[in-house]
Amino acid sequence: MNDVQILARTIYGEARGEYYRVDGGLASLIAVGNVVNNRYKQQSWYGKTIAEVCQKPYQFSCWNPNDPNQKLITTTIMDPLFDICLDVADRIIKDEWPDLTRGCDHYHAASMATFPTWSLSSKPQLKIGQHIFYNLSRRHK
Repeated sequence: MNDVQILARTIYGEARGEYYRVDGGLASLIAVGNVVNNRYKQQSWYGKTIAEVCQKPYQFSCWNPNDPNQKLITTTIMDPLFDICLDVADRIIKDEWPDLTRGCDHYHAASMATFPTWSLSSKPQLKIGQHIFYNLSRRHK
């Protein structure tokens, strides 16, 4: 799989449920892709390619071995929404979409019973759909 395929699968695995929400929609798909792209642009520990960033262990839960989405995103996806994710991924990689997250490089679901440890000392930047976005790179500047 190439970077577009892997990014599309990440977007699908992380945000497909957001697409049909009034408070989510296309923006939710783009925002997840923006986070991946922002990490890629850092050329850091997260990875040197889009694929490396997406598949870095325990960074995007849909790729975790025990996550139910992992099996789904590693097989043939026959869902019209995946075609939208492919388009979003392609356009993000080509820098044709705006960065809706304004530089954010982390997010988590607002529905989590316990927020991730890294988020507890970080200021949320925005919420799109049911994801809360953060820019942790600002903490190190």
